[in-house]
Amino acid sequence: MEKRYQVFVSSTYRDLQQERQQVMQALLELDCIPAGMELFPAADDDQWSLIKQVIDDCDYYLAILGGRYGTTSKDGKSYTQMEYEYAVSKNKPVVAFLHKDPGKIPSEKCEESPDGKHGLAAFRQLAENKMCKYWETPAELGSVVSRSIIKLMKSRPAVGWVRADLVPDESASKEILTLKKKIENLQNELESVRTSAPMGTSDLAQGDEELELTFRLRGLGPNSQEITVKSTWNEIFSVISPLMIDKATEQQLSGAIRDYFLPRLPAGTSAIMVNLSNRDFHRLKLQYRALGLITKETSQKSLKDTSTYWTLTSYGDLLMTQANAARSTRPAPAVVVPESAT
Repeated sequence: MEKRYQVFVSSTYRDLQQERQQVMQALLELDCIPAGMELFPAADDDQWSLIKQVIDDCDYYLAILGGRYGTTSKDGKSYTQMEYEYAVSKNKPVVAFLHKDPGKIPSEKCEESPDGKHGLAAFRQLAENKMCKYWETPAELGSVVSRSIIKLMKSRPAVGWVRADLVPDESASKEILTLKKKIENLQNELESVRTSAPMGTSDLAQGDEELELTFRLRGLGPNSQEITVKSTWNEIFSVISPLMIDKATEQQLSGAIRDYFLPRLPAGTSAIMVNLSNRDFHRLKLQYRALGLITKETSQKSLKDTSTYWTLTSYGDLLMTQANAARSTRPAPAVVVPESAT
């Protein structure tokens, strides 16, 4: 949404009319909204509350110091300095633009009274303690202001103003809030679906139900033999699931099952090659897929890689974490039953 920034320009008026015109032109070219002395032809206590309100509404504050201190309030402080100090107190981004060589300013544009000269010198010193830039001619001032505002927009982006027809009305805002709530509910439902068993899986073999795995053993001769080992669906899943936290090939999964069950083979079994039967491996793979625990990895592979990869679903990752997380060995805290009041 396109924004426009309101910039308060503070300065004395009659001696800096050409300079203010250059500043206003620079701000308008940047699509900014200038505000300042032109709105308040007479600075007095009655207008001070209005001036503060305009500064509050502005995004940036600029002060231009030439050769005059300006109209002062009852306490002897100029309204320009009061505006500057108020903007600083409100944490507005403030930049002061000071004349580079006050000695070259024509006498008719300079302070004549000692109080005015002293006040201007003190104000310049105050402004130089914060961000300030220097200028000598009206054209140079306009250029310096333009560069400074662009830098402020990047370093300290403000709230800004937008056209009223671009701002959602009350009914549109309510509709947006309703849609956001619907999106939040749908996201929660989706997360619940991802971390729960798919519908229709309650009748499938799973959990601690037993199954038999067949291993083929090949010795030195041409003959081979088959040996069956009993296990459960949960036990096998706890073996292969950590391999699929990222992704794993079918060879890696089958090999992990074989290595896990080798110690269970009957004593005296001698073989140079032991493999899980292809039939049982495919049965395991299809069952875990039907249970919503694993899914085929579809990310881009190299042309030379012909392997099939499997990874965990969100639901599978949850069950894997629960099945493989270490259990606490600390005894449960004793329950202390308070004695009945007598």
